[in-house]
Amino acid sequence: MCKLTSQELDVIQAVVDALLDRPELMADEKAYLNVLGALIYEYEQTLEPLPDIYGVELLKVLMTEHSLRQKDLVPIFKTESIVSDVLRGRRNLTVNHIEQLAKFFHVSPAVFFPA
Repeated sequence: MCKLTSQELDVIQAVVDALLDRPELMADEKAYLNVLGALIYEYEQTLEPLPDIYGVELLKVLMTEHSLRQKDLVPIFKTESIVSDVLRGRRNLTVNHIEQLAKFFHVSPAVFFPA
């Protein structure tokens, strides 16, 4: 079992993101991506399980943990009023919102859905 620090995980995640942004990967890059994915998975298994929250409630927790305000999410939601409507339950998260939030917070889009 390999012990990673959160800083090492950030570096690994940046490499994974860069590889995933490429239109095509060569065989050795795919193998490297698989190894990095396994390291991330192993690291995540050592963490305490997250409480059973998802959707907007999870978004609120992530915002608090990252000391973010509504205006910080405008690049994802386009306007502060949409952010406000989503946080108050007047609007639902869209697939596009979830994809962008997952990328922004470095989490799987699946965490925004019920288990």
